[in-house]
Amino acid sequence: MSGSPFKIRRIYFLYWILVAYAIAALVWWYIALMQQNTSMTSLRLQEVSATDSGYTEKINAIKAASKRKETQYIGEGSIFFLLIVAGAVVLFRAVNNQFKLTRQQQHFMMAVTHELKTPIAVMKLNLETLQRRRLVAEVQVNLLRKTIQENNRMNALCNNLLLSTQMEGGRYKPTMEKMDWIAFVEQRVREQEERFPEWNVRFEKTGFGHVSGDHFLLQIALDNLLDNARKYSPKLEPITIRVFESDGEMFLSVSDRGIGILDADKKLVFEKFYRSARQENQGAKGTGLGLFLVNRIVKAHGGRVWVEDNDPQGASFLLALKKQHA
Repeated sequence: MSGSPFKIRRIYFLYWILVAYAIAALVWWYIALMQQNTSMTSLRLQEVSATDSGYTEKINAIKAASKRKETQYIGEGSIFFLLIVAGAVVLFRAVNNQFKLTRQQQHFMMAVTHELKTPIAVMKLNLETLQRRRLVAEVQVNLLRKTIQENNRMNALCNNLLLSTQMEGGRYKPTMEKMDWIAFVEQRVREQEERFPEWNVRFEKTGFGHVSGDHFLLQIALDNLLDNARKYSPKLEPITIRVFESDGEMFLSVSDRGIGILDADKKLVFEKFYRSARQENQGAKGTGLGLFLVNRIVKAHGGRVWVEDNDPQGASFLLALKKQHA
């Protein structure tokens, strides 16, 4: 169900024209029945003679019957009107959501294609350079490091795609184990720093504590949060990662100084395929799966994840998991 904005607007226009026609027909039906009831009542009243026995009772009976008819028409008309409006709204929302999902899927497919083609092209170029030219050791190491980075990037994308499908289908069963949360996060941050030495990272930790979690799932969740911060942070601006405990929970916050997230997008960013127009206008790469997976993984662990504004600018993603006592 795809089409240009003009075609979609035309479909919406025709749809509401049909709804308006149905309501107009209902109103015409109601007016016609009321007029018919008035005419029939008038004829029946004319048939009653003032000399008839029980004249008053007959007049009252005809008027009462007319009143019951009016009530019947009003009741039936109101029910039909509510059914038409409710059906129109439900159908409109369903179609609108389908259009929205289709657009998101189209954007997703284009993003995935781009995300796959870029590392493939870079790896091919690096390997061909190594194959055709004799390079000094330092240049060779640098090319190999960049090739491995692109390979890791492709691997992360494939993991996100596979895990998203498995979790939505209920086919992935988490393996819970007790984990030192602060040590786990610190290890992931250090590994990311080795992969991206140009990163300006500030790591802060306070307290200590363990959580119960699936090592693989939480690794993907953390990597996606860190990758998201790196995408939207200017190179010279710091990314602050804090791990701490509070009120029986272990927390992680990842704060950047990028473009930030509008209030209207704060809940939507965790939806599948969602990418705000603000992000797309900045030319940032992404498939709309990373934060969706973070949300699903955290909820699978009985935790919470949300986003706040960072001071003085940017966004802070916060994650909370229940602390496990020794």
